[in-house]
Amino acid sequence: MRNEKQPPPKAGRFSILRSIWYNSRREAEDEAEAGRAITMPAQAAVPPLQQVLRRLAMAMLVLAVTTLLVWLDRAGYNDNADGKVDLLDAAYYTTVTLSTTGYGDIAPVSDAARLTNIFVITPLRVLFLIILVGTTLEVLTERTRQQVRVHRWRNRMADHVIVVGYGTKGRHAIETLRGQGVPLEKIVVVDPQQKAVDAAGADGLVAVLGDATRSRTLLKAEIQRAARVIIAPQRDDTATLVTLTARQLNKRAAIVVAVREDENVPLIKQSGADTVVTSSSSAGRLLGVSMASPHVADTLEDLMTRGSGLNLIERPVAKGEVGRSPRECADLVVAVVRRKKMLDYTDPQSAQLQFGDRLITISREEKTP
Repeated sequence: MRNEKQPPPKAGRFSILRSIWYNSRREAEDEAEAGRAITMPAQAAVPPLQQVLRRLAMAMLVLAVTTLLVWLDRAGYNDNADGKVDLLDAAYYTTVTLSTTGYGDIAPVSDAARLTNIFVITPLRVLFLIILVGTTLEVLTERTRQQVRVHRWRNRMADHVIVVGYGTKGRHAIETLRGQGVPLEKIVVVDPQQKAVDAAGADGLVAVLGDATRSRTLLKAEIQRAARVIIAPQRDDTATLVTLTARQLNKRAAIVVAVREDENVPLIKQSGADTVVTSSSSAGRLLGVSMASPHVADTLEDLMTRGSGLNLIERPVAKGEVGRSPRECADLVVAVVRRKKMLDYTDPQSAQLQFGDRLITISREEKTP
């Protein structure tokens, strides 16, 4: 694990405006790196024709407002043609001014010529400017918008879930979290592969590109304010380093780690993991159960898959359940968690539920019509 100096604390409520107006060199480098590494959820794109029509409408609105201002102040203008300025003259003056045409030795004097300049020449000039400058303006606007979105997200994110690794294990973990009611806005993906980060962004998730064994990468995901961390990389040694780094940056977060081999479980727990899941041994046990009793395996799969029928959940004891036995609950109670101790439903200590208990229950998913 690499020890790296943490960036200075963020500013207060007006930090977004401050970041646009002024940044120190260190802050500018941090914002630029975060903008490149953090992928925000994909937004619905506006069709190109709609973008052009919207810009044309905005240009016409500016033209109309400027024309009105010139016409209201028409006493301060002089027309060399007839000495007076009417509404048509104001519109003509506005068009040649906003389009930076200026005044030359050839100037339209008749109404027909001025109408041609207003309704034909000026839209062509606006269209030319859109084609010429539109791409540059769009790039600058998109960069500013991305910076504002990332900065706002980093300031607001707290008590979220960080998922390290967007492979098969990471995706299924996120699906389970979504089934438990965790919103997409509260889930952040960290992965070293650009393809995985792009896939997470397309799925509506905020994703950070980088090596999760580095402190700077996890700090971009706001690890210091996260409530839970799920670590599911491809290698057990990577899982160990990520666990060490995450625990160093956040002492209170619940960390769940997936490893391949049982022999690495003690090391992962010593590194700071609260729960370690061994994928190879779990798969092996499920294979053995499937061979001995396929129906039991189907039931276990049903319990572990949220929304497929039966759900295995943990919930607090209800007020009306306090003082009763687990068998009197509406759900099927299989265990009781009391002061961080797991009690089997047959344990005499769990015969009477107490305030503050948490119940491990099996309930059936209610199908909506």
